[in-house]
Amino acid sequence: MKSETYRDIDEYINSQPAEIREILVEMRTTIRKYAPQAEEKISYQMPTYYLHKNLVHFAACKNHLGFYPGPSGLKAFPEEVAAYKSTKGAVQLPYNKPLPRNLIKKL
Repeated sequence: MKSETYRDIDEYINSQPAEIREILVEMRTTIRKYAPQAEEKISYQMPTYYLHKNLVHFAACKNHLGFYPGPSGLKAFPEEVAAYKSTKGAVQLPYNKPLPRNLIKKL
């Protein structure tokens, strides 16, 4: 939500509004569970998980959590992604709904 330079994911999460932090922590925990070997970093000013290449990014947006698994992930699960607004490489996860952990795992 803010346009800043972040050193790490903790700083990114802590810079967000309180009502969004819990969702960001849940997303971080979910990704770490399904990709435990991935390195955490900031790329494109977003929390990023890297394992030989960027795996996924996420970002706090005004009205949703942006999840960026890239086009190949979204193409692999079109039925599951159809329940959300999406673009070629991103899914918009509404803040007022539970995180779709199974979809995140698949992507």
